[in-house]
Amino acid sequence: MRIGVPKEIKEMENRVGATPAGVAELVRNGHQVFVEKYSGLGSGFSNSEYQEAGANMVDTAAEVWSTEMVYKVKEPLPEEYGFFREDLLLFTYLHLAAEEALTNALMSSKTTSIAYETVQLPDRSLPLLTPMSEVAGRMAVQVGARFLEKPQGGQGVLLGGVPGVEPAEVVIIGGGVVGINSAKMAVGMGAKVTILDVSA
Repeated sequence: MRIGVPKEIKEMENRVGATPAGVAELVRNGHQVFVEKYSGLGSGFSNSEYQEAGANMVDTAAEVWSTEMVYKVKEPLPEEYGFFREDLLLFTYLHLAAEEALTNALMSSKTTSIAYETVQLPDRSLPLLTPMSEVAGRMAVQVGARFLEKPQGGQGVLLGGVPGVEPAEVVIIGGGVVGINSAKMAVGMGAKVTILDVSA
């Protein structure tokens, strides 16, 4: 199969749909992989790393989108809708509940789309959503702690406290993957943590 990896165009998105290691695995399994030049730079991967992994480096998004399957990270933006077509398989986070225009564009083009967030194993786990939720949970505490600092407009609270000053109390609503990882991070920083969740 011919698989394409475009450069993400969403503002502030630095991730890439496939790493060089992922490309090497696809190539090892007989696929041709086409990677848009510089698509990996935001994640720390050079064009040469992709080439060494067996990727064909291409200059334009149009060349990538002309493949049979496209791997992305984020949902396509309106400027990418023109690449949709009936014989395309799109594999990415789609978040269609909040994206009516995207949903309509995919349906009218008859593009086959698989949303990472809906891939489920027989045990009902979500192997592609869980890692992103782990990152979100850990980042939430870091970002929250930053906004507790005085220079950021906060009250000057240090999550872990210091000798003579009690640690902060962190309340987490929801004990799913995001909540559990937030709790791990907050506990690791020395905060007192309470998780609120529904009883099973």
